[in-house]
Amino acid sequence: MNQTVTKASAVISPLGDSALVITFGDSIQYDIHKQIKTCKDSIELNPFPGFIECVPAFTNLTIFYNPLEVVAAVKKKEKKEFVSPFEVVSSIIQSKIENEQREKALNHRTVSIPVCYGGEYGPDLEYVARHHNLTTEEVISIHSEGEYLAYMIGFAPGFPFLGGLSERIATPRRPSPRTSIPAGSVGIAGMQTGVYPISTPGGWQLIGQTPIKLFLPEQNPPSLLQAGDIVKFKPISKEEYQEMQAKEGEK
Repeated sequence: MNQTVTKASAVISPLGDSALVITFGDSIQYDIHKQIKTCKDSIELNPFPGFIECVPAFTNLTIFYNPLEVVAAVKKKEKKEFVSPFEVVSSIIQSKIENEQREKALNHRTVSIPVCYGGEYGPDLEYVARHHNLTTEEVISIHSEGEYLAYMIGFAPGFPFLGGLSERIATPRRPSPRTSIPAGSVGIAGMQTGVYPISTPGGWQLIGQTPIKLFLPEQNPPSLLQAGDIVKFKPISKEEYQEMQAKEGEK
């Protein structure tokens, strides 16, 4: 059985006996994201027998499937005695990749996230400003004027890895991670920004906090943001933060 299949710019490799990984490149780029998103949408729109879910990342797409259902569907249709689930699913994926219309623009949902910057809500804002010889107001302005693409959701439930941060405020992670970060904290790590949806340890530089919930376990999907979303941050006052937080708590 072939363990790795290469098709065009994509490399398909097995991940255990019930998943495979499609690698589209080796760097964080919009064109690679577009291929991942297009492939994911195509599979989810027309799922194959045994399909479970797709999980997008920066440079690859992982597809989980039930190998017994894959084999049963092929045997029923083609009357084959021996069937390799990986080869069957790989063949399906190759066909979808060949039929992708990559010149077609993606449709991105835009999500606005209110943020109270600095103070108790953004304890690292002043450090980020000093690191770049900027004022805290300039950091807030640069961060809130940007548009950020959610390349993937991971690390913690609903945590968005957002690309597109200006080099003017790109800042290394903290040398020593915090043991606990409040839910809703907005941080910077290198050329990325993101929002902690739940309280968790972390080493990102915290510049603000949002009162809205990003992890929604009672909903499907349970994440406010999805890969492919465009995120915009809107500065709000401490009073607005507290008012919105109170309303969120009533839901």
